[in-house]
Amino acid sequence: MRIAIASGKGGTGKTTVATNLAHVAAHVGQTVAYLDCDVEEPNGHIFLAPRIVQERPVCKPVPQVDETLCTHCGTCGEVCQYSAIVCIGRKVLVYPELCHACGGCAMCCPAHAICEASRSIGTLRLGCSGAVQFVNGLLNVGEAMSPPVIRAVRRAAPVCNVTIVDAPPGTSCPVITSIRGCDFVVLVTEPTPFGLNDLQLAVAMVRELKIPFGVVINRAGAGDDRVGDYCRAEGIALLDEIPDDRRIAEAYSRGLLACQVMPSLREQFRGLLDRIQQAVAV
Repeated sequence: MRIAIASGKGGTGKTTVATNLAHVAAHVGQTVAYLDCDVEEPNGHIFLAPRIVQERPVCKPVPQVDETLCTHCGTCGEVCQYSAIVCIGRKVLVYPELCHACGGCAMCCPAHAICEASRSIGTLRLGCSGAVQFVNGLLNVGEAMSPPVIRAVRRAAPVCNVTIVDAPPGTSCPVITSIRGCDFVVLVTEPTPFGLNDLQLAVAMVRELKIPFGVVINRAGAGDDRVGDYCRAEGIALLDEIPDDRRIAEAYSRGLLACQVMPSLREQFRGLLDRIQQAVAV
């Protein structure tokens, strides 16, 4: 069972839900993998404190031009939809940060002057936190595209009963890359006008992808009930409400799991896991 934890905006408590859910699933005897796909700013390791046993680079192929063979016909630039390679006069310019590694320029070059070279764009880390298998990725500073690193994290996932995918915030390509192929998506939101607005965008995204989903309201009681009203009106399962409790915030600030600080939350997250499993089984 692959469960993605996502949110329409940052700061809603997505990683809080993901890490505590992984910890509780392992506590009840499930084999669990936690995948931190927020590769631009991963922070799940702060709370799970894994022992890293392997690090390796994430690479992608980018075009490399042999100027001795190039006829400067410009076909490569015409083929590339992202302007990652352009021919200007007698010079071919390559912008590796824009390259989507499709290989089209090399395939279409009539002079066979283009090959592909490997380029490091990030780092993949594998380890364990107690019984939780841990995988995360870190995009190199200055890189424009995170999906290749996210795909590397997904491919490195060990086979487990429960896989928790901690997705990046928002509704753009990195999020879609993270949640595609998952069995269920938990959308974490907060009871504020901003939370509701971005939840609506996230709901539209998962409906377009046709993935079953439900909503968790974090910091419940700190705002109004418009998020709950929206979920009821749209027929969206409201899976849980995590209270607005200072102890949770203090645990977060110290890099601790909330369910370890508040024993009552352990049972709450266990109930959340049961409801997700029931929803997936339907």
